[in-house]
Amino acid sequence: MLFAIILFAVTYVLMLTFSRWRPLIALASGVIFIAFGMLPLNGILGALDFNVLLMIAGTMGLVQLFIDSKMPNLLADAIMAKVPNIQWAAVCLALFAGIISAFVDNVATVLMIAPVAMAVCKKLNTNPVPVIIGIAVSSNLQGAATLVGDTTAIMLGSSLNMSFLDFFWYQGKPSIFFAVELGAVIAAVILYFIFRKEKDPIPKIGEMTKVTDYVPTVLLLGAIGLLACASFAPESWDLPDEINGIICCSLMVVGLIYNFCKGKKLSAITGPLKAIDFETLGLLVGLFLMIGGLEQEGVIDALGGLLAKLGGDSPFMMYTIIVWASVVISAFIDNIPYVATMLPVIAVLGTNMGIDPTPLYFGLLSGATLGGNCTPIGASANITGIGILRRDGQTVKNSDFFRIGIPFTLAAIVPAYIYIWLVYGV
Repeated sequence: MLFAIILFAVTYVLMLTFSRWRPLIALASGVIFIAFGMLPLNGILGALDFNVLLMIAGTMGLVQLFIDSKMPNLLADAIMAKVPNIQWAAVCLALFAGIISAFVDNVATVLMIAPVAMAVCKKLNTNPVPVIIGIAVSSNLQGAATLVGDTTAIMLGSSLNMSFLDFFWYQGKPSIFFAVELGAVIAAVILYFIFRKEKDPIPKIGEMTKVTDYVPTVLLLGAIGLLACASFAPESWDLPDEINGIICCSLMVVGLIYNFCKGKKLSAITGPLKAIDFETLGLLVGLFLMIGGLEQEGVIDALGGLLAKLGGDSPFMMYTIIVWASVVISAFIDNIPYVATMLPVIAVLGTNMGIDPTPLYFGLLSGATLGGNCTPIGASANITGIGILRRDGQTVKNSDFFRIGIPFTLAAIVPAYIYIWLVYGV
């Protein structure tokens, strides 16, 4: 176990230090986990989240078709016509991403909104790095707002047998949705402050961009609708775990076939496929392998047990530890295996302490969801956003991310932390 922890820590230090080589560093570390038996060969496939990988690949192809249709340019023109300056454009794009992310996976949200943001930044000749980071962290925040917002929310809902409406009103009280939105309001103020120097007025738009093809837009909206519907599907339907990825890849194939039939050229297929960022996919594969190795070595279980001991007999202390430990832990490891491990731990804690575990559950979800915003590699949405910027030739420094991610996280988690305890803990 000790070697796994050391290797994991060294890997993250190297990835933060040598940002250009993150995919190779992560993959190399994953191979070491396998070579030393920390992740057995029969556990490799189980460690890889094919749903996320397929969803990213499929949505990237769809988004390229969307970009080629010039729809992002039209949306960019519409935004520029409604807001007074760059500051408001950046904040509105982040809020827009947050709204969509409450109903669609965070990674898919970033892939859909980022092209619009890039188009706005190019038209205004402004740095897209902070804008894309703002979109990524905002999408992560809203993942805990609804039952369908994120995998961790789905896991909690399943564990507590919560319905979609229970995220709005639970046990006769306003539920976690309002805790998230309270944090979102404060975080939006923080974003407004961060972009305070971006006061350059937006020039008046002359003629709006002409969209050349509406089919990619229909396919992208279809992806949003199908992803949301898949989240509501009853268990009796027995959908595959990779349903989101299958939806995105299937619609991408439909788009490629349509594009080929329209253009009659091989480039109509190869062009969108080249837009798939295999470096980002490689980084995620490496991270999945490392997390799988940590699970096999019992590191995540040990973390859960340690949290239980630290809390003692005080419900408030236990709640506080769970929230802030979840923030810190999720800044460095995938929150899905962590939440999966902690859900049964919290159930036992509630029984042993003779308390209602609801605030502990909600604290876990809010802390684990927001913790990924602390580092550029703490959440798949962050990795995806940085990958988009890198493919555009932009350099993203760790300081660029920390400048937005850390104050955004604190601004969002502190109000939620106070709200959940006042409503469910007191």
